[in-house]
Amino acid sequence: MRALDELTNIASNLVNPAVEEWKQQGKKVVGFMCTYVPEEILYAANILPVRLRAPNCVETTSADVYLSHLNCTFIRSCLEFTLEDKYKFLDGLVFTNSCDHVRRLYDILREIRPTDFPLLYLISVPHKVDDDLIAWFRDELDRFKESVEKTFGVEITDASLRNAIDVYNETRSLLRQLYDLRKGKNPPLTGAEALSVIVAGFSLPKNKYNELLRQLLAELGEREGISDYRARLMIAGSGGCDNPAYLQVMEDLGGLIVTDSLCFGSRYFCEPVEIGDDPLLSLAKAYLNRPSCPRMVDNAGERSDYIRQMVNDFNVDGVVFQRIRYCDLWGGQLLHVEKEMKESSIPMLSIDREYSLGAVGQLRTRVQAFLERIER
Repeated sequence: MRALDELTNIASNLVNPAVEEWKQQGKKVVGFMCTYVPEEILYAANILPVRLRAPNCVETTSADVYLSHLNCTFIRSCLEFTLEDKYKFLDGLVFTNSCDHVRRLYDILREIRPTDFPLLYLISVPHKVDDDLIAWFRDELDRFKESVEKTFGVEITDASLRNAIDVYNETRSLLRQLYDLRKGKNPPLTGAEALSVIVAGFSLPKNKYNELLRQLLAELGEREGISDYRARLMIAGSGGCDNPAYLQVMEDLGGLIVTDSLCFGSRYFCEPVEIGDDPLLSLAKAYLNRPSCPRMVDNAGERSDYIRQMVNDFNVDGVVFQRIRYCDLWGGQLLHVEKEMKESSIPMLSIDREYSLGAVGQLRTRVQAFLERIER
């Protein structure tokens, strides 16, 4: 099987053969909610980190008993999957205080399902970045490491952390190479395919994932580039954008998505972790200084600048800013991005959506109109 086909198949399911094989070997799998969770700490303990998703969740009847309809549908979908025991393959769940919706999910699980997962942990992430807060976050990561060690009876050494960081840095390097291929006039893969590649990596051992990425890069070198598109698009905005079918709707209309500003995308792998004498401090620095999401205050301008830079680097004709309805953090960022894009004369389409792929007709209509406005 070609690497792209294998990665696409993995991305379409919650559990894949690699996870099943990992479990059959008696090893642990831990789900995590946010990319501010340093996966390297889990990987150093020979634990497989899996990004929490709820693919194909079409209703949240059980979750709505505990969560308001004003909570975002991504969080409600994750709670629905928990209540339906679809996360039973997980040995733990790790959250951050990324937003009130995520914190509410953690609180509910701690109250109604306290024994479902041996590890149920909340990492506190600061909302600003300076030397003192980096040092504070380093100590927070040390407490998380100690909790993992105690829960699973393992030891996480500095050597194992350095090795894990090396493996993840290779992942970041390979993904940057993949994105560089999309800068050209005729990119070798679509935005939906690129998202499938990213999503698959959140549920694979990184050494296996790196092998597939190397194979994919070799295959793409022989693939004919895409030329029959109407406009080059960038997608930006809130988390929970993990469904390639959402991007496929836009690309079926002729818009080719060539880059993104997503936590299921470029913000995840943008910069390597520079390993120093203290690997936990290295992780704290790298994770806090990566391109941020709106939970980090005072950085609205930097986030808009990042989008504008990506527009220039990838020769983007227009930006699609998607936000899961009731996401206040990204709603606030939207106001700043709209202003910045207007001042920079960069066309932008703003879309409120739900986590599951619905209202496809409305999405097609709006994207079609946007493409007609910006078509090359």
